[in-house]
Amino acid sequence: MTSQKHALFESASPVFIGCMRDVFVDWQLVVPEEWLSYSAVNVVPGCSHRDRCLDEPCHNKGHCVNLWQSYECWCPRPYEGHDCEEEHVTARFGNEDSQSVTAFSITEDLGLNFSISLFLRARRHSGLLLMLANSSSPILHMRLEAGKVKVQLHGSESLTASRQVHDGEVHFVNVEVVETRMSLYVAGQKEGDVEVGSVSIQAGDVVYVGGLLERSITSELGGYFKGCIQDLRISDRRLQFFGLDTSVRSFPLELMENVTTGCSGDDMCSRNPCLNGGICFSKWDDFTCTCPVSTLGRRCEEVKWCELNPCPADAECRMLQQGYECKFILLQILSFRGNGHILRNVTNVSLNLRTRKRNAAILHAEKDSSFITVSVQDGILFMELRSTSAGASTVSLSSRRSVSDGEWHTLHLFMTAPWAPSSRWTLVLDEEIEEASISRSQGGNLNFLRQDVDIYLGALAPDAGWSLAGCLGTVELGDIALPYFSSSDVNLPRLQEEQFTQSSTDPALVGCRGASVCEPNPCLNNGGCQDLFNTYNCSCADGWAGRRCGILVDTCASSPCVHGNCSINGLTYECTCEMGYTGVDCEEEVDMCEKHLCANGGTCLHGPEKYACLCPENYTGHFCRRPKLPVSVCGDDKRNYTCFNGGNCTDRELSCDCPPGFIGHR
Repeated sequence: MTSQKHALFESASPVFIGCMRDVFVDWQLVVPEEWLSYSAVNVVPGCSHRDRCLDEPCHNKGHCVNLWQSYECWCPRPYEGHDCEEEHVTARFGNEDSQSVTAFSITEDLGLNFSISLFLRARRHSGLLLMLANSSSPILHMRLEAGKVKVQLHGSESLTASRQVHDGEVHFVNVEVVETRMSLYVAGQKEGDVEVGSVSIQAGDVVYVGGLLERSITSELGGYFKGCIQDLRISDRRLQFFGLDTSVRSFPLELMENVTTGCSGDDMCSRNPCLNGGICFSKWDDFTCTCPVSTLGRRCEEVKWCELNPCPADAECRMLQQGYECKFILLQILSFRGNGHILRNVTNVSLNLRTRKRNAAILHAEKDSSFITVSVQDGILFMELRSTSAGASTVSLSSRRSVSDGEWHTLHLFMTAPWAPSSRWTLVLDEEIEEASISRSQGGNLNFLRQDVDIYLGALAPDAGWSLAGCLGTVELGDIALPYFSSSDVNLPRLQEEQFTQSSTDPALVGCRGASVCEPNPCLNNGGCQDLFNTYNCSCADGWAGRRCGILVDTCASSPCVHGNCSINGLTYECTCEMGYTGVDCEEEVDMCEKHLCANGGTCLHGPEKYACLCPENYTGHFCRRPKLPVSVCGDDKRNYTCFNGGNCTDRELSCDCPPGFIGHR
């Protein structure tokens, strides 16, 4: 019987874990001491239990499950192990800009329904993440495009995520294909789905990760991936780059090139990317620059030169593509030469011009049989050049409008095809106003100006006549400015290596002055004249407007009515005077007694709107014209003339003798 019990216990599966009490067998109570008498394994008296998950043994946000005497951790991807302490080895692609490729073989059929999931980390906005292909054609490819994950299955419509993932953070990407429907998820959030054709993954297919062996095809799909991939799976099969674990279902690794373990980024600061004294701080596969004052940009490449006030007081600072230049107005002949470090092709000329002269030289330079001349001829801007680098043909161009009107004009001359040995040239005068002119013949570049050639501004040559009377702004040859100030005149060094330097000894004259246009004063009605070189401006007095202040626009603007209201009346005004005032501007106070009508020596008394007469003793009336008569005030009937209730009138004016019981004036 005892052996039968042992056999029963040994074969029982699974084993009960927990506590029992009040156990009866055939109505007989079985006590723990009797259980132990049969040499029971792992059975003890009592019922002690402690929740092992209270100790939080699971790492990396693993979920703990209590198993009474032990626990189990359910690990989130990409972690594993008993306590989720282990992490899938990360594969680094494109370390130090290398081209990384891996390939895995599919060893079993997966059918129509499958998924592809991985963790990725990247800074580069484009690159091939994964391609699934059979022996004849691609089946599926997943790549980064503009920083977004894009996936396409067997020529069907592509599916692109809405969010970018090239921010250097880790993102989980999952693609699910269920029969003819494909869905894309990023960080667990669905980015969209699309109808696809019926495609199945079969044994013998290949999965390429990070790129392909064919560089040209990889380039068409965004280039080689640079970044990190971790815990890559197709359905429940892993694609393990390192630390191959035979205990899990995985597809075999067939090829690996330039892939390293971990996810360390390139040291971007080793190349010193920060300019102008910026301090570099390395980030994963990226860098940041702490820029000095007055610099900005990702690499501190944009120096706010003009905020540093490098130019003399009379000059205007102008930012250039490299460095700065001091812009001002040129009034005399200057010459320049290249500094011997100009390597770029000089294929364009730019300048600003202001003149009233109808014939003048603007720019001239020549070397052997090559030359360039920019001039004003009969008011028209004219350019002529010949470059022996492209033969001996001469290029001529002219503007359609006159430039000798005293206004500022902007000129751009450039080769239509600057990369070619020779091409047509284009002249643009006042862009967006005049249509461009293109030469009929072809000419070469202006590289002969780069060194050992005198470049004259304002004349054909010293003492050669045709000197310019007017003003020039900064002139640029090949986008390099001709500096009007020497290094000793400016407050900061010019850092650009390619420069033209001034070879003339006389300093440049600052300002833009011409013959006075305010003598005699063209402004009417006391308007003030302002000289604007080619024209004038009138500051008009109140009430006047127009080019020369000849239009009366508001005759009441100066409030001419002193004691009255002003109203416009044609080209003049009219005042409605307040009571007691007169005159054109209501400036005179009215004398009401000047022509009074008080007679018989009456005195005129002023009032606000009229006057009154103070009459002498023997006269009365409004104008003192009626004499006072010596008659009884009461008249003949003294009883009832002015008095009531039987009162008797007396000769005292307006006086009554009242009967008993009555009082009052009447």
